[in-house]
Amino acid sequence: MIVDCDTCAVRGTGCADCAIHVLFHAPPEIERLTPDEINAIEMFARAGLEPEVVEVPDESAVPRTPLRLVPLRRDVA
Repeated sequence: MIVDCDTCAVRGTGCADCAIHVLFHAPPEIERLTPDEINAIEMFARAGLEPEVVEVPDESAVPRTPLRLVPLRRDVA
């Protein structure tokens, strides 16, 4: 297979979403996907959807506020 960016119909505007870019610059998280997850992504792609691997920020770097449960207030008329 020969990939020639010079003949690409969406060169410039489509470079950010290019599959070639994803293949050669895949985030390290992609290596942690299970075979089932990879299969699911491929099924979505074959169905015409555009699956995207989204980077999730490291949870240890995000300060979290503890959650507390609050009873539902019901106004009685």
